[in-house]
Amino acid sequence: MSGARIVVIGTGYVGLTTGACLAALGHQVTCVDVDDVKVARLAAGRVDILEPGLEELVTRGLAARRLRFVVGSRQAVAGADAVYLCVPTPMGAGGAADLRAVEAVIAEIADVLPAGCAVVTKSTVPVGTAQRIRALLGRDDVAVVANPEFLREGTAVADFMHPDRIVVGSDDQAAARRIAGLYRDLSAPSVVTDAASAELVKYAANCFLAMKLSYVNAIAELCDRLGADIVSVTEGMGYDRRIGRAFLKPGPGWGGSCLPKDTHALVQVAESVGFDFSLLTAAIVENIAQRDRIVAKIAGAVGGSLAGSRIGVLGLAFKAGTNDLRDSPALSVAAMLAAHGAEVTAYDPAVREALPGMTVVDDPYQVAKDADAVVVLTEWAEFTKLDWGYTADLMQGDGVVDTRNLLEPRVIVDAGLSYVGLGRPRPARVALPG
Repeated sequence: MSGARIVVIGTGYVGLTTGACLAALGHQVTCVDVDDVKVARLAAGRVDILEPGLEELVTRGLAARRLRFVVGSRQAVAGADAVYLCVPTPMGAGGAADLRAVEAVIAEIADVLPAGCAVVTKSTVPVGTAQRIRALLGRDDVAVVANPEFLREGTAVADFMHPDRIVVGSDDQAAARRIAGLYRDLSAPSVVTDAASAELVKYAANCFLAMKLSYVNAIAELCDRLGADIVSVTEGMGYDRRIGRAFLKPGPGWGGSCLPKDTHALVQVAESVGFDFSLLTAAIVENIAQRDRIVAKIAGAVGGSLAGSRIGVLGLAFKAGTNDLRDSPALSVAAMLAAHGAEVTAYDPAVREALPGMTVVDDPYQVAKDADAVVVLTEWAEFTKLDWGYTADLMQGDGVVDTRNLLEPRVIVDAGLSYVGLGRPRPARVALPG
């Protein structure tokens, strides 16, 4: 289906990327939001989301008149071939996904959707949501299709335009094939299935990655206790094609807008059908424990007690390449340090706003001034280029805790500092002649 008329409801991270990329594929796309100020900024080509290539795609779509931004869904859906739901589905009570935004949109547009249109869920939604939407619509002439997104923040545009796979599911297979056809210019395999299977794919994939991260964090802790090197261990694992190299880097825990809510949601889905998903529950528990272990490492680097210490934090976003602080493990660790009585000064190249419990500065060297320890919490490449000799001169203590194994340990030690990584042997300081 080329040149389809598509409406994308919601211009957040997923919605804006989806709309801009579908326009780049040659479709006529209308993006809808309830925030008139945001819509005006987007209509002028101003994108506030930090995502490489996204602003350029929006600008090109606007110039080609294949992309527009409006307020209000009811008028926008008139004549649409497909309406994509890209509204928030945050973690609700007990960990289940909160579908109130989805349900509100359906209530608003149900009676004005054109016959033959497909309602497409792009937001991550629990298994059974397509069936619930069909019931809320109360219409046999409108199909409901699940088309989960697999976008990583920092590489979302590339992920959309060069996907590993496209998953489309519906109990109306003709509608599923029509939606799959929207992506025919992308060279990627398509999985066309039923709605429940498509909905479960996203949760199954994200939760598997979360368990993989929790596993490698646990292995890094074992390396610390056994004197092994996690870099060598994961290198040896990664050559195994059954395992692969991706998601084998230890860190301060997984976070962001997807993994925390998706893991809890799948546990809730499992419980709803009487299945104790203890494997996934253990990964969640391990993720919480990892943050406690990180705080303990930092306390050890300043002599055992964080009370009254000065800690410099490098990185607050949940990953490099984004300004997203949602469920950021870096932010959680910084908050825990403050709760233990530390004075926290933080720097992140993409974060400038004031945050409770810490001082946010605009120069990475400011975090080192009079610090008892400096902690790397987000893997920004610029931290590898810091002058660590100068940093050492600014510090009061000598501890560098690298929770991303981003830095070269020997560089840190040669600067006169003490290096603590995750699962990495500490290099000895070389005694100077004389």
